[in-house]
Amino acid sequence: MKPNPESRLTELGLELPMAPKPMGVYKPVLIIGNMLYVSGQGPLKPDGTLIKGKVGKDLSMEEGKLAARQVGLAMLSTIRANIGNLNKIKRIVKTLGMVNSTPEFEQHPAVINGFSELMADLFGEDNGVGVRSAVGMILPGNIAVEIEAMFELHA
Repeated sequence: MKPNPESRLTELGLELPMAPKPMGVYKPVLIIGNMLYVSGQGPLKPDGTLIKGKVGKDLSMEEGKLAARQVGLAMLSTIRANIGNLNKIKRIVKTLGMVNSTPEFEQHPAVINGFSELMADLFGEDNGVGVRSAVGMILPGNIAVEIEAMFELHA
């Protein structure tokens, strides 16, 4: 059965923020063939602010996980603004999750689960789970999480 992420968003009562404008020289999304590449997105909230801070110092693991979920909502907004409808997506293929964390913090995959669990909720257990990397680093503007992803579009 074809996933219906637009309906799932409504069923789950989720609110997408406004799609952010690029903050540099890059395309927010790029389609090549049936692959949709999404540039790194931050944890943009519906009020236009970003979730900031280092996980392990300013934010707990759970707060970082919520920030990663918010990145997913911002990413879906960016995708919708560029291709019109989330139902054009067949599946998520790859996720690169970057966590702004202290050097001692070691639970980067648990933080990025906030994004991955959202994708599974929207696209299903199979199509919503792809390959993934989760790493810690210093992020621009002290944002808590940045995620880039690749999706397959329906033919």
